[in-house]
Amino acid sequence: MNTAAVVADFRTYPLISALGSVQTLADRVAVEWADGRISPFHHVWLRDNCPCQQCVYSVTREQVFEIVDAPDDLQPTAAHIDAEGCLCLDWHDGHRSRFDPGWLRAHAYDDQSRAERLAGQPQSHLWRSDLQLPVFEYTALMEDPAALLQWLIAVRDIGLTQVRGVPTAPGSLKLIAQRISFIRESNFGVLFNVQSKADADSNAYTAFNLPLHTDLPTRELQPGLQFLHCLVNDAEGGESIFVDGFAIADALRSEDPASFQALCEIPVEFRNKDRHSDYRCLAPIIALDALGRVAEIRMANFLRGAFDTSVEQMPRLYRAYRRFMAMTREPRFRLMQRLNPGELWCFDNRRTLHARNAFDPATGARHFQGCYVDRDELLSRILVLQR
Repeated sequence: MNTAAVVADFRTYPLISALGSVQTLADRVAVEWADGRISPFHHVWLRDNCPCQQCVYSVTREQVFEIVDAPDDLQPTAAHIDAEGCLCLDWHDGHRSRFDPGWLRAHAYDDQSRAERLAGQPQSHLWRSDLQLPVFEYTALMEDPAALLQWLIAVRDIGLTQVRGVPTAPGSLKLIAQRISFIRESNFGVLFNVQSKADADSNAYTAFNLPLHTDLPTRELQPGLQFLHCLVNDAEGGESIFVDGFAIADALRSEDPASFQALCEIPVEFRNKDRHSDYRCLAPIIALDALGRVAEIRMANFLRGAFDTSVEQMPRLYRAYRRFMAMTREPRFRLMQRLNPGELWCFDNRRTLHARNAFDPATGARHFQGCYVDRDELLSRILVLQR
């Protein structure tokens, strides 16, 4: 069935099972599917999601109807399955609704349907030092939408990828980042140059080692994706180090649940200050989503302010913080690799902690360029490509 005409969406929905029968009850409609599943839909939910052109503007596919404008005693006078297999409802105020069975099944909220949707959501693939690094070719990503989709899914689910064959002319990074979406500008610019310089406004622009961290934890919303593109790398040292912050959080939850809970509950302030700006954010190191899954790691010891919590909580926070940092140093979690000219890292900055060994600028030039793209843009691009 072509669902475009009856679904207020830009997507189409496969017909998993046909509608078998429909029964009207006091406050809901009970649908029995051909595969035997029974899905209840409350009257108010059905009226709220009516996809007709009176309720949804066909150009933007956005709702114009508001449920508060429906009668309080909302009831259908008739419910049936039409010749095309759609659920049709006549409401007592004269309105009519028609629901595509593919869309209806995809949004059913009986326990079994909701469990299926949850199981079908993208899953983070946790990794350790033995990660088989996903590697992609620049030309394919620039020319082939299927290769682009494969890369973006790897970024989403694994959180660390490498691209090879990238031109080494300054500014080349912008082209591949824009294959996802627009670049997020920060106080470091649209593209930032990672080089040792005397007037550095960040430790990243020195030859020091950088311990494992996420970039810009000082912002309310940390950048989602970070790109680091190698233009020149002749200096000795400077190897890149990565750990999967989600894997460390998962291990911490299992091995030391009290410390895990402390890092989820007690906020820490991060500060990023230079001669012209002063950014600060107070947030927990581990953030959970609405389902209790780890959604974000916020960590940069060199940007951390003094802990500010109660006298009773202070030892608990320090114990948890030290444990987390110690785990990031464990060989079981760490992946280290030198980046060569024409290669770039693309990783989830809100998940994957990155570090750099010290390098010796007297032994050769070292020039990386970087930029940020928000995680929302990655997820949107995946969905559009999957259409």
